[in-house]
Amino acid sequence: MNETQGGEGGTLATIRWGILGAGDASTRFADGLQHVPAAALVSVWSRRLTSATLFASHHGVTACETLEALLASDIDAVYIGTHPDSHRAYALAAFAAGKHVLCEKPSMLNERELEEVLLAAHIRGLLFMEAMKPPFFPLYRRLREHLEHDPIGQVGFVRAGSSLADVPRTHALYNLHAGGGSLLGIAPYEAFLALDWLGPLEEVQTLGHLGAGSAGDIDTFAALQTRHRHGLAQLYSGLGLHGHGDALLAGPLGNVTIPAKWWNPHAATIRYVDGRVRDLSEPIVSSGFNYETDHFCGLLRENKTESPIMTHDLSRQMMRILDRARAAVGLVYPQESPRLTGATGS
Repeated sequence: MNETQGGEGGTLATIRWGILGAGDASTRFADGLQHVPAAALVSVWSRRLTSATLFASHHGVTACETLEALLASDIDAVYIGTHPDSHRAYALAAFAAGKHVLCEKPSMLNERELEEVLLAAHIRGLLFMEAMKPPFFPLYRRLREHLEHDPIGQVGFVRAGSSLADVPRTHALYNLHAGGGSLLGIAPYEAFLALDWLGPLEEVQTLGHLGAGSAGDIDTFAALQTRHRHGLAQLYSGLGLHGHGDALLAGPLGNVTIPAKWWNPHAATIRYVDGRVRDLSEPIVSSGFNYETDHFCGLLRENKTESPIMTHDLSRQMMRILDRARAAVGLVYPQESPRLTGATGS
């Protein structure tokens, strides 16, 4: 890390980044990184050199011809912006090279892979965080603060979901071999919201169906009911249907509604039982990826190996919800054995 002038005359250690993948998520990460203090994008690698070269030219960085070249370069951390099928291999390679990892959601294909990656990070004393952006948005943080001072009581019910009707069949969401399907592509957000407000998972019930993808059947719609320590959630994810993408949090003293797209939260309305209504709004700067990245950079400067907000256990429980939901609808990826560790049972 190099030092960069910070606020009020202080200095911040500059976090130097490399990106794995040159797709949409990586583009949004790079755009957001420009709004993170003392952070610099250095290099990019993609399985397709032409994609990496174009990406590098646009962002003024170096395109690496091999993954090994990127990991050997002068970087502190990598952002994994590829499809879920490759997350495990790339995270393990990054740790072997001594690099910290911010990994796009879902963290892995399944909980078994996640445990392997978390163990590797722990052994090497490196930071791993799943890139789950909502809790770092200004609106989400302001909502938390507001409810501490003017509460709706313990949230006992969460409703959230999204279904995308206009995704082309050529998209990776329809590719079984890339870890496609609505559950891994969309439902991580919903799983996060339920766990964040209702606490640890106790049970998952799922109804869903499979449909033809580009390389085999993937889940095209799933409806989940989850039970947690503090209440229940109704969640859904889908492809081919037009879902709204809003969210509801219900407590004994009131409720919160977050409009679509709730995972990029910019507004919320709180309706209290006594008739009061409070509207909150916060603008979103850049792509929104900057908020989680700024948090990650702060953790690195403090030599932390785990986020206190996006904890490893939270990632485990999110993955557990997705594993159990996939088992219920019968979706197994080619990279997996027929029975997933932790996928059966309630």
